[in-house]
Amino acid sequence: MARVSKQTAIEIAGVSIKPGSRQSVDIPLPSFYTHSSVNMPVHVVHGRRPGPVLLVSAAIHGDEITGVEVVRRLLAYKFIDRIRGTLIAIPVVNVYGFVSKSRYLPDRRDLNRSFPGSESGSMASRLANVLMQQIIPHCTHIIDLHSGAVNRENLPQIRAKISGEPEIEALARAFGVPVILDSNLLDDSFRAAAYALKIPMLVYEAGEALRFNEVAIRAGVKGVLNVMASLDMRLKKKKRLLPASMIANTTRWVRAPQSGILRAVAAIGARVEVGDTLAYVNDPLGENHSELSSPMDGIIIGKTNLPLVFEGEAIFNIAAYESLDLVSGRIDAHHERLSPNGGDDEDDEPPLV
Repeated sequence: MARVSKQTAIEIAGVSIKPGSRQSVDIPLPSFYTHSSVNMPVHVVHGRRPGPVLLVSAAIHGDEITGVEVVRRLLAYKFIDRIRGTLIAIPVVNVYGFVSKSRYLPDRRDLNRSFPGSESGSMASRLANVLMQQIIPHCTHIIDLHSGAVNRENLPQIRAKISGEPEIEALARAFGVPVILDSNLLDDSFRAAAYALKIPMLVYEAGEALRFNEVAIRAGVKGVLNVMASLDMRLKKKKRLLPASMIANTTRWVRAPQSGILRAVAAIGARVEVGDTLAYVNDPLGENHSELSSPMDGIIIGKTNLPLVFEGEAIFNIAAYESLDLVSGRIDAHHERLSPNGGDDEDDEPPLV
């Protein structure tokens, strides 16, 4: 009879976490110039049985706080202590940006364009290096949680390199949101660094920076739980028929034809066709009227929430699909299932308003 391998302890930043235990670890980072210490908070749930090591990270962009709440809710589930394998959860990667409510680091660099980093580079490069050296060597899979920028909202969606990557595609579909974007790797991004190490990684995008959106949060929590089930890290619940995800290969931003006051008439998640009116733009006196029309058939997966726009500013992000009726229905069903009154019986959290 073949021997069953045993789970061994995992060590992060000099702290050893034994099988069947969970522990918070503070990874030291460069201090503030006030001499106050800074740490990256990491929570490790190390199951008794060996299995995948899933990293769930959030706030690489410091103002994208949706993922912080997703991680909090994920760790609150009672069954987390009984998982197979290991969950590494980092609610706030970019601690500096999180404290200052900024997307960037104090040196104005984008952490998600600074990977894999180095010990002697910029502040962003050093922080990326900490993540790559201390955490990534343990990981077999990664889910990185993001949201739209300030005043920009994203429909819940998965971005991943799908073409020619069946394992990543399977994970993306398992996550369970209707919209998947087959997204090229961006130079020096976290996703590109993970791909170079052959670690399957998903990026979850939903909601808006510095704002909580209940549906976006619930979709993120459910998505992580779905991926954990697909990796056999947790028991699968009784199978429920869910709207299947659909992959978009083409997206396009629609930009303001002039500067002025924007009056949007198309909502995020809406199906649009060529020529449909999306918004109107006027100056404050109501003169210089312009109409913003859809240049393509598709689904609105992102939009600005700020009605003050400059000419050329990106207003709507539209994704193209072969079957608009099908994907539109699946988006509606997904939103209804995750709404506070949708009857999702696995989430005991009171809905945020």
